Amino acid sequence: MYLILKFGGTSVGTPQRIKELAQLTVNTEPKIVVLSAMSGTTNALVEICNALFAKDIVVAKQKIESLKENYIKVVQELFSKDESLAKGQNLITSHFNYIYNFTLDMFTANEEKAILAQGELISTALYHYYLEEQDIESVLLPAMNFMRLDVNEEPDLNFIENQIKIELAKYPNAKLFITQGYICRNAYGEIDNLKRGGSDYTASIIGAAIRSPEVQIWTDIDGMHNNDPRIVNKTHPINELSFDEAAELAYFGAKILHPTCILPAQKRNIPVRLKNTMQPNAEGTLIANLNTKEGIKAVAAKDGITAINIKSDRMLLAHGFLRSVFEVFERYKTSIDMITTSEVAVSLTIDNNKNLEHILRELKEIATVDVEENQTIICVVGQVPKESAGYGYKVLEALKDIPLRMVSYGGSPNNISVLVKGDLKKQALQALNKGLFGY
Repeated sequence: MYLILKFGGTSVGTPQRIKELAQLTVNTEPKIVVLSAMSGTTNALVEICNALFAKDIVVAKQKIESLKENYIKVVQELFSKDESLAKGQNLITSHFNYIYNFTLDMFTANEEKAILAQGELISTALYHYYLEEQDIESVLLPAMNFMRLDVNEEPDLNFIENQIKIELAKYPNAKLFITQGYICRNAYGEIDNLKRGGSDYTASIIGAAIRSPEVQIWTDIDGMHNNDPRIVNKTHPINELSFDEAAELAYFGAKILHPTCILPAQKRNIPVRLKNTMQPNAEGTLIANLNTKEGIKAVAAKDGITAINIKSDRMLLAHGFLRSVFEVFERYKTSIDMITTSEVAVSLTIDNNKNLEHILRELKEIATVDVEENQTIICVVGQVPKESAGYGYKVLEALKDIPLRMVSYGGSPNNISVLVKGDLKKQALQALNKGLFGY
């Protein structure tokens, strides 16, 4: 059975990192290695697409040439044999000629996805060629041969499960497979993707599809921390989390793990381990079907939140009022993060403002509405059952000097959430670190 190892952009971000990757992936254990694009590549490809959408062909060509030159340097540093150098240079020429072709005609959203796929296609081929130069056997497994979305733009798990087994069966003696994260095809066979951070999702889906003994997500940090180390001075990695705890943290802002990553693994009870490429011997974080100890484990923050306060025009909330409110959000496929209610009003939050104007217009037909943007949800995660006393007190006591816009507790045994103004996020995280963890 194959282990699944996913490596992000920083893990393949330089020729030296690619070489070091071999030390982590080459051994006797059968595995499928899922790679992201080299760090910075997807952003550069997005900029190229933006220039093409704007019909600024001169800028687009400049950006294409600049990225191509970067990759030529990578090839020159990565390979030492003439044959490998030639293969690497031909690879780069082929992919960038493909991108250049999009400057010659109309540019569409489907073509954008084709361009964005090039980063993963290049990184996996370069790694495969490097292993080949080192006389290490590997199989380059094209993700677009088995990763597919259904008509609802969700992973087509039945197709993926059947197709990847067919692909793997072609190489019965292979121990090391390399494939692309993020990219896939849609239900119509066109090139598509799993959105930003989708390489985690790819790894989890593959792990679930083949019943892998473990999915490993390798990043540049030693596991999931109890708070945001970019904001808070003293944090520590968490040894283990339940699937539900990890899902809450990922959804509410823990950047190390993509929010969608947990569900496929959880459905098939496949453990997920977070590891550090810089410290491969560090224990990291194990996420599994665990009965973890009661208590608060970690804090995460989700930015870019919009709070909507909806007040009924009647003295009391009328029968059917909440249903009417929720139907508005359902029509515009907008998810709600937090919700609190009172006798005459309901307050809720969303993290996607794409259809906010339309949502507000419909809500104002049935209620008085006001909006607060640039808010942050602070999520406190652990085993915090509502039957146990003290957890709500600890959180609110730690935040006693910070104005709270909303508080949510009891909907989940793993989560206490508060809403604060975005500019109070740093203060709130530091206060919780001191109040909950003593740092």
